[in-house]
Amino acid sequence: MFMTDVLPASLSVHLDAYAEHLRLSRGRSEHTIRAYVGDARALLTHFSAGSENADLDRLDLSVMRSWLAAQNAVGTARTTVARRASSARGFTAWLAQTGRISVDPGTRLAAPPARRTLPTVLRQSQALDAMDAAESGAQQQEPLALRDRLIVELLYSTGIRVGELCGLDVESVDADRRLLRVLGKGNKERSVPYGLPAESALNGWLEHGRPALSSDRSGRALLLGVRGGRLDQRQARSVVHETMAAIPGAPDMGPHGLRHSAATHLLEGGADLRVVQELLGHASLATTQLYTHVSVERLRSVHDQAHPRA
Repeated sequence: MFMTDVLPASLSVHLDAYAEHLRLSRGRSEHTIRAYVGDARALLTHFSAGSENADLDRLDLSVMRSWLAAQNAVGTARTTVARRASSARGFTAWLAQTGRISVDPGTRLAAPPARRTLPTVLRQSQALDAMDAAESGAQQQEPLALRDRLIVELLYSTGIRVGELCGLDVESVDADRRLLRVLGKGNKERSVPYGLPAESALNGWLEHGRPALSSDRSGRALLLGVRGGRLDQRQARSVVHETMAAIPGAPDMGPHGLRHSAATHLLEGGADLRVVQELLGHASLATTQLYTHVSVERLRSVHDQAHPRA
């Protein structure tokens, strides 16, 4: 259930119903649900402010536009405004589909296109340095060091999301074919290969690391926290940030930075764009194409620095 004390009960009840729709019908993650419902709450708060009439049929295009304009007025980033506009359109579409409003005003709502910035990625040499640092730390066979090596190896080797990593079970590993069965967004399962260094890290963790940390709380989770429960995303992010901090000249980045780097390095190595799309679990090829721009920018940078007639 979501907090409902800010809105009239006649409006807040729709938020809980919308959350259940996202959870059960759309298969969205709890993180995504919180974001979508938060945007819907903000829209309804703007709609109901200073009004005693909370009739949803009064939620029209002018209300939605004034909501976005108020965010622009306080300097909200264009990317954030664009995301909230998209989220609001999804909410009003659901309101119309379920008969809560007679006309969907979101179909005519436009937002300024988001300026898509290129993600920061590691050079291949920096990525290898990070993997070497993690491997070096695991040489003493300490359980946490073995786990940390596996975290960075799997994130970079496979390009999976940190939530997907933390959701892996022991049975998610197909050791014979060196594949991970990953449950991605929308509860869609895909198989992702991993390399020999990741296999070495996985074997070391399963043989020496996981048994030392395992407890009654472990279940079948592949990666464990200090107290034996399933590794949470915050711990995994800390591991990546700490690993990158030890690499001279490397940018500070978390798990998603390793995902960006893996995708970019695959394309730079000649991988087909649609194969990379499948590996990353992107629903749209346009999302994956972002990484081709990263590669072009890197080529241009090298050309500008090295070519005598640049």
